[in-house]
Amino acid sequence: MEPSTRYAQSLDGTNIAFQVHGDGALDLIFVPGFVSHIELVWEEPAIARFLHRLVSFSRLIVFDKRGQGLSDRLGRPPTLEESMDDLGAVMDAAGSERAAIFAISEGGPMSALFAATHPDRVSSLVLYGTFARVLRTPDFKQGVSEEQFEDWTKRVREEWGGAVAVDLWAPSDVGNPEFERWWGRLLRQGTSPSGAIELMNLYREIDVRAALPAIAVPALVLHRRDDRLVPARQGEYLAERISGARYVELAGADHLPTVGDQEALLDEVEEFLVGSRGAHGAERALATILFTDIVGSTETAARLGDRRWRDLLEHHDATVRRELAVHRGREVKTMGDSFLATFDGPARAIRCATAIKGDLSRSGVEIRSGIHSGEVETIGGDVGGMAVNIGARVGALAAPGEVLVSSTVRELVVGSGIEFEERGSHRLKGAPDEWRLFAVASA
Repeated sequence: MEPSTRYAQSLDGTNIAFQVHGDGALDLIFVPGFVSHIELVWEEPAIARFLHRLVSFSRLIVFDKRGQGLSDRLGRPPTLEESMDDLGAVMDAAGSERAAIFAISEGGPMSALFAATHPDRVSSLVLYGTFARVLRTPDFKQGVSEEQFEDWTKRVREEWGGAVAVDLWAPSDVGNPEFERWWGRLLRQGTSPSGAIELMNLYREIDVRAALPAIAVPALVLHRRDDRLVPARQGEYLAERISGARYVELAGADHLPTVGDQEALLDEVEEFLVGSRGAHGAERALATILFTDIVGSTETAARLGDRRWRDLLEHHDATVRRELAVHRGREVKTMGDSFLATFDGPARAIRCATAIKGDLSRSGVEIRSGIHSGEVETIGGDVGGMAVNIGARVGALAAPGEVLVSSTVRELVVGSGIEFEERGSHRLKGAPDEWRLFAVASA
């Protein structure tokens, strides 16, 4: 297939390179892993065979992530929110209203988040050799150790320019000079040495564990039993926490899906996608919830009197609605001196709350805000569920003039440049466990 590369423009103007192959009834988006280059991949026979197989039963959409391949290079790795925007832009440009997603390795966390946030756009989700979080923590034993991760990063830094860590990514092709030459060339043309190290640093912080229970589309999780880069226990973790997900463990140690027994892997993918009946009108989705309210509203109303208080409320409401429109928020309801809104990305919610605070403070109005990301249930135009309750509790704990967020929100905006100050652990009424809270220091 001769590549015909086109460009989609993401919300911030970034150009994302993509290709469309085939004309099958099923739209299938292939989300790449560590490094990609949508034209160069066709030069490796094993990858060409792999993609041809996908085209045999789908309309295949492939793309380069921002900062890689033929897409715009911005000098930093993308945030999860930016990557979701890019995926949506590619779908729009390709004329795809709803598609199955096949994500490998690094592409998995963003794809899981996209499926949870936009179930109306995802018919099914296939995750291969991927993870919810990379590093091990006391509450996440499935991750790799800090020492192991440091070793990977050191090898990327020292071996860049050649066939970096083939024994980890593709042990079956160690000693294959043709593959090793191509692998080194793909990495060199896919990103820069500093770009690769920045990606590795980003992996330290990625954590989408909180989003997994909100995925309401059919899901298949595939992993090779002896994967040397991402342990199979990572795949097991994903499947256990995505409702109804099917887990298939395949023989082999190769991390790259195109190396080793690709037919066994593709058989599972084709059977799942072609036989899938798709998602059922999901009423649950991942969202970021923002609560705002005016500090000391009762005292202020008494001091100002009815007419001036009404004028102040009108100014407050107009300001909040203007910033919601700018930051793509959805007003759910207003409760006198407070607002409840939802967003499809936590960074947008934080920047919206910060902008509202700044705009109103210049008018002498002080507000507090609380933000949490989680699964919400849509009930008509309203939203409900534990995530909404947690968001309300976080908002209630915010100090005057403060934008307070849950640890879930902080984890989901890694790489966005937003800075936080820790506010300690708190028990939130009606919510399980303790929650670490953070105040936005700069956005």
